[in-house]
Amino acid sequence: TSATSAPADEFAGYDDLPAAATRGTGDWNADTEGGYQRPRVPRYDGDVSELPDRACWALQNLITRRHISGDRQPQLWSWVSEYQDVLRVRLSELDLRLRIADELQVAFVEQAGYDSRWGRRILKRETIQTYDAILALHLAKYARASREEHVLITREEIHELFAGVSNTIDRDLALFDKRIERALDKMEELEFLRKQRDDADTFVVSPVISAVMTASVITDLQRQFEQFIGSGDTGEVLPE
Repeated sequence: TSATSAPADEFAGYDDLPAAATRGTGDWNADTEGGYQRPRVPRYDGDVSELPDRACWALQNLITRRHISGDRQPQLWSWVSEYQDVLRVRLSELDLRLRIADELQVAFVEQAGYDSRWGRRILKRETIQTYDAILALHLAKYARASREEHVLITREEIHELFAGVSNTIDRDLALFDKRIERALDKMEELEFLRKQRDDADTFVVSPVISAVMTASVITDLQRQFEQFIGSGDTGEVLPE
């Protein structure tokens, strides 16, 4: 037997097998197993995506969630971080911008604005009331001023943040407290605040608020808050 001949018990017809169909680089995941790239497996019948599965899942979650946080969704955060370049392209096709705060491990998308009768808004508008905006403003400042990794705030401290409002505008204390509690519930819904498991009156201020509430947003809300206080208006909704 020559050195190139296959042993008798080994299949020798590999060259006669049909070649596997490929669609180019889109058929391959960027993920590796044992140092080798593995072929991309369709997620469902008719799947023609050019992106790895994990990039597709990251894209879907970016569009359907308010934000992705490394401390709450570590797996999703790692995929967003890894595939962020291609995700920016896909989101841009939908008139969406990808915002990533690496130091806070927070990612979210926002709607791009421009004039076109053909463009369509993909993201749902978030309606917040006056007291929601006031509390968000105070919490953002509170988080930025703290040097702690996990910022804690109590329900009592949250109510104290509204002292300036109660003295100038809201004289009905019972209604005033209800509005603050509704604002607190909204902050939990937005995941700006997370209730402590062992203490219902203590909350963790999420790093998400520092990512979403940029310096320009805080400045704009501060201006609106001062106008609100100065006018004595008890209207429920702040301008966008």
